Amino acid sequence: MHKLKRKRSRIGSILFALFLSVGLTACGGEENVDLQTYVSEVKARQKSRIPPLPKPQTFEVFTYNDAGLRDPFVPTVEILAAAESDNGLKPDMDRERDVLEQYTVGSLKMMGILEKNNRRWALVRASDGTLHRTTLGRHLGKNNGEIVSITENQLELKEIVPDGLGGWMERMTTLAVGE
Repeated sequence: MHKLKRKRSRIGSILFALFLSVGLTACGGEENVDLQTYVSEVKARQKSRIPPLPKPQTFEVFTYNDAGLRDPFVPTVEILAAAESDNGLKPDMDRERDVLEQYTVGSLKMMGILEKNNRRWALVRASDGTLHRTTLGRHLGKNNGEIVSITENQLELKEIVPDGLGGWMERMTTLAVGE
């Protein structure tokens, strides 16, 4: 019985080897002719020459000598002390804020004016598309801008902005129709 099992396994091994060799022979047939033709064609092409790399440029060595030059971190103009810039001007932080003070002046557009009983109102469109009505003495913009003049074509603001020295200064700004 043991001999019969060995014989069967030997016959199975031989059959497996036979089928494997037949299968591999079929793979090497005419199917790969176009691939072999392409490879031989590529190998037959004339090789192009790659030009040599250019020689690196040489640069003249420069030594920076800062002796005798001005220190860039020392101011050239004497800056006024913060106490000297206190001109008494400052925004009223305790007053009630107007709706248009939440927008920057650049994001607002004057659309036109309305007049009733000798009182002039400016129509201002905010960046969110909301149309607001405002008049003289009201505030708009983030720089404490107070409306001092309204004409048919523009409104004029007096803004109170920091002067950079710890104090405040006035700045006039206009908002024109169509801006």
